[in-house]
Amino acid sequence: MTAIAFLIGVLVLVIGLALSIALHEVGHLVPAKLFGVRVGQYMIGMGPTLWSRRRGETEYGIKALPIGGYISMAGMYPPAPEKQEASPRRSRLFATMVQDARDANAETMIAGDDRVFYKLPVWKRIVIMLGGPFMNLVLAFVFISIALSAIGVQTATTTVAAVSQCVIPASAERTDCGPSDPLAPAAAAGVQPGDVIVSVDGTPVSTFAEAADIIQRSAGQALPVVISRDGVEQMVSITPQSTDRAVTDDRGRAVTDANGNPEYETVGFAGLLAQESLEPQPLWAGPQATVQQIGSVAQIMTQLPVRVYDTAVDLFTGQERDPNGPLSVVGAGRLAGEVAAVDAPIAARAGTILGLLGSLNIALFVFNLIPLLPLDGGHVVVALWDGLKRTIARIRGRVAAPVDATRLVPATFVVVVLLVAMGGILIAADVFNPVRLF
Repeated sequence: MTAIAFLIGVLVLVIGLALSIALHEVGHLVPAKLFGVRVGQYMIGMGPTLWSRRRGETEYGIKALPIGGYISMAGMYPPAPEKQEASPRRSRLFATMVQDARDANAETMIAGDDRVFYKLPVWKRIVIMLGGPFMNLVLAFVFISIALSAIGVQTATTTVAAVSQCVIPASAERTDCGPSDPLAPAAAAGVQPGDVIVSVDGTPVSTFAEAADIIQRSAGQALPVVISRDGVEQMVSITPQSTDRAVTDDRGRAVTDANGNPEYETVGFAGLLAQESLEPQPLWAGPQATVQQIGSVAQIMTQLPVRVYDTAVDLFTGQERDPNGPLSVVGAGRLAGEVAAVDAPIAARAGTILGLLGSLNIALFVFNLIPLLPLDGGHVVVALWDGLKRTIARIRGRVAAPVDATRLVPATFVVVVLLVAMGGILIAADVFNPVRLF
């Protein structure tokens, strides 16, 4: 069953990602058609076409390689100047690439048809190019809002799920009670599973974290604890016993000393295990989490080459990867499979996978805004440059020729090579040195 659940988690993520890509392209398609641009193709995937069907002037289809998608708009670039000779400083390879781009662009245009992209006002071109990332932003908001507000966050409640029978230090690295282990304070006080903690040391508590905070800082002190059992409140006395626990950082990872040994801290221990439940969050939690994640992902994107380099180092040295570092689709699928296979309520697992899909859409949103061709942000920069060029020419009483973005094909090729290389490193790392949740 675990293997089946793992595969179901991967399949759900793949379907969700395919839907995200498809709607990203719809975000480009709809405004393009509204603004009158002739769209020849709407394709999901790359490579050979597996299936397609023509509706009006547009061919809709699915391609073999599930790596993105595209729409083919007429006249993305202006026609190439006639009888223009290649610059002697440009290599034959780059000159060929520029010419191929111009030939492909020319094939999208029909003589006498002005329904082309490059003739649109600048603001319309920007709307079309930002339509895709905007769709990913909407999907991220929807996925994250459903996960937080409709399903809820798994939270430790004040209801006792289990009571430890003994005190075992974390440094002992075992879970079974031994003859010399002292009786756990909560068990000694008669606390039972199902009891609800009402107050600790006179302080009312509404979450288990509040109760645990008081207990951990009160080692050796007798604490009056009010519990509710079958609706009847009663008071017990619990004296937390000093024990050690592993120190963790803000990411939940164990802190080690200079020799690589785990560090421990002394805290009070009562032996209570909380019952967890899904608690729906306020409606504004989804937008807040979305904005927060956008900031985090944007910070990662500004450091993407360094982050990928660190991932490559971890891959070859076998070191533990940063759980907040970049992932490939393979890594995201693996995480979704692990979440689906864990022993937890189905609703909790569904919420986590929806949150993961939301994070992927945020990554798509931020990534596509990078101002480099062939990304959407690069096309926005070209449109802005074209508008600025025309404005300056108009002020001078001249007419400026449209910006010919095919000249940037060599730079675009370099960007694509770098993206493919970084993607390859991340895929290899996700296969051989994956990030693990559990």
